[in-house]
Amino acid sequence: MSKFKLPRRTVLRGMVGGSAVAVGLPLLEAMLNTHGDALAEGSDLPLRFISFYWADGIVIPEWEPPDTGAGYTLSPQLQPLDGEIKNYVSVISGMRNQYNGTFLTHHEGMCGFSGHPIQPTGGLNSNATGPTIDQVIADVPGVADRTPVRAVHVRVSKRESTDMDGGTTVTAMSHRDTGGALVPQVPEFNPVEVYENLFGTFVPQEDDRELRSSVLDYVMADANALKTRLGMEDQARIDAHLQGLQELEDKILAAAPACDLPMEPTETNTDVGGSEPINSVVDAMSHLIAQAFVCDITRVATFLLKKFVSSTVFDEINATDQHHSSSHGGPSNQNYRNGITFQMEKFADLLNVLHSYEEPSGGTLLDNSIIYATSDCSTGASHTIERQPMLVAGGGRGYLVNPGIHYQSTPWSGNHGSPNSSGNMTDVLLTCLRAFDEDAASVGAGALQSSTPLTDLVS
Repeated sequence: MSKFKLPRRTVLRGMVGGSAVAVGLPLLEAMLNTHGDALAEGSDLPLRFISFYWADGIVIPEWEPPDTGAGYTLSPQLQPLDGEIKNYVSVISGMRNQYNGTFLTHHEGMCGFSGHPIQPTGGLNSNATGPTIDQVIADVPGVADRTPVRAVHVRVSKRESTDMDGGTTVTAMSHRDTGGALVPQVPEFNPVEVYENLFGTFVPQEDDRELRSSVLDYVMADANALKTRLGMEDQARIDAHLQGLQELEDKILAAAPACDLPMEPTETNTDVGGSEPINSVVDAMSHLIAQAFVCDITRVATFLLKKFVSSTVFDEINATDQHHSSSHGGPSNQNYRNGITFQMEKFADLLNVLHSYEEPSGGTLLDNSIIYATSDCSTGASHTIERQPMLVAGGGRGYLVNPGIHYQSTPWSGNHGSPNSSGNMTDVLLTCLRAFDEDAASVGAGALQSSTPLTDLVS
């Protein structure tokens, strides 16, 4: 390890048109202490958190593994998690969403991200009443207060509700308590906008590919000067980091030219022949989050794959109906079953991207992150929140069990319409929070509140 020490917040600087620009650096050995187990200034190494949301539930016997504990067997709908990432995934089944207020279908399932009840406001409308777990984690000292961006919120499918569902519960999966108001954190579905917000790049308003310059061009002098003071491994990491950013920018800016979309010249996530490019958007968003984590631009993210009751059609698997409509066909509907597996594939894509980024402190981004995922219901046709499915992935810098386990609070009785369940799913939220704040006493409110973390998930 090089004796030269570098502050974690070091950035590469340059000038573009008289304006200063900056590009964050990855974690380097020069930023670590002599043991490599903390930052040079003594603070803990960064731990990251992602909330992931997939919509319209599962088919219980095809999603829940047939056995429990470590070494569990992947069920048909969890097959996309096969491979190296399986060891990082714990499946939680049989838990109860303890919401006991007015049921609107789907809305109350969003309590799984906060542990706070929803507030029905008439019709198919509801508002959130408390902060979501991502924002509670962001509030922990040493998390969002150490990064320039508090959290990044991304969305893939652009399709909205077909049943006129509304309210803040529908607007966003993340809500922040600002002390005077609960503010929805509306996700961004255009990867170009996410990239600009995170990395400060600029894109001209005209469709002239030759004028699409990269901010990276203007920080190379600073990068080359810094490299002369670093060891060989750190020099290689900077080169790899800048190359990765360049490849990401090239990929995003290869979007449809502005002559096709004159009102939004840098638009991505654009329908092609009426179909959404879900695969490519998931890939772009996953790399954006990974790059933001690498640069320590943020340590918190939310990933909304598709909204509930939306008109999303998974054309890329040749679905013949809207996924939500298929869910009403019941557990035997093949389009519905295929759509669930497809959404698990997209979750696996995110995990695989995180696992592809190595860190000098050891392991990969997946080793040093916690990813919490759930849906808005259990069986889609009945809209039940009994046995609401959950996944917890990542290593959490050694906090989470590895290999992952299948934790089942109670075996399934075989009833799809009104499945049995026990316990409190908010226990899982508290488990995630304790990785960032070991003294956290509770999460949520009312019947949903938990003060008992699910310690089976902890190493």
